[in-house]
Amino acid sequence: MTENLELNGVPLESVPPALLRAINYGHFTSMQIRDRQVRGLARHLERLDRSSQELFARGVSADRILSVLRTALDRAPSPDASVRINAFSRGRDLDVDLLVTVSDPIEPTPTAPRLLAFDHERPVPHLKHTGTFSLTYYGRQANLAGYDDALFFDRSGNVSEAAIWNICFATGDRIVWPDAAVLPGITMLTLQAGLDTLAVARETIPVPLTTLAGYDAAYLTNSIDPALPVASITTPTGTTTYAPHTPSADLIAKAYATIPLDPI
Repeated sequence: MTENLELNGVPLESVPPALLRAINYGHFTSMQIRDRQVRGLARHLERLDRSSQELFARGVSADRILSVLRTALDRAPSPDASVRINAFSRGRDLDVDLLVTVSDPIEPTPTAPRLLAFDHERPVPHLKHTGTFSLTYYGRQANLAGYDDALFFDRSGNVSEAAIWNICFATGDRIVWPDAAVLPGITMLTLQAGLDTLAVARETIPVPLTTLAGYDAAYLTNSIDPALPVASITTPTGTTTYAPHTPSADLIAKAYATIPLDPI
């Protein structure tokens, strides 16, 4: 599948420079669609509407989002796809534009990553905004240092999130999410709902870098990787290595599967 761009339901043959400038201030949501189904569809719709209200003082209805999404998928050659919906505005008093990108589905990451921790706090972290320079920058710095990706900690020395993932930790039969300024990821929220359905103990508490060795495992979560085991985390004071932990891996996978797929 070649990448396909659709602006407000109309295919784009080329991308005008004015459009590229406009999308610098905006937000987006990403999803992995299989057989025209996705988990957490209502959360994606709510995210786009809520974030548009905050950034542009006007929302985007679920009906409109679904209309442009369905139109884009109708033109795709496969019911399996990776989809990104960008919301932006080309003028202060204009409606919100929706740019839908449809491309080949992305398979989960095959190996457990080694993370390098950086002192970094994203601006406006509760929004999935288009200001992703720092995420790419620190991810690249981690790669250049011989690691797979970046993990962030805040000025208090507490873990927050990874470059394109949320992160959680497992200890015994309990799942811990960092209490920090992070993006409330759709997969994170879906997993939490699944854990609640299974009555699994979970909590959101500060996770200082100094406590990483006290956990049995760590997992990255996003639309591509619902529960990607972390191989190691290197901080300014040392490296914590995690061995495969079958009990928590199975528990998280079961929690994710508990939430049904939504048809589009």
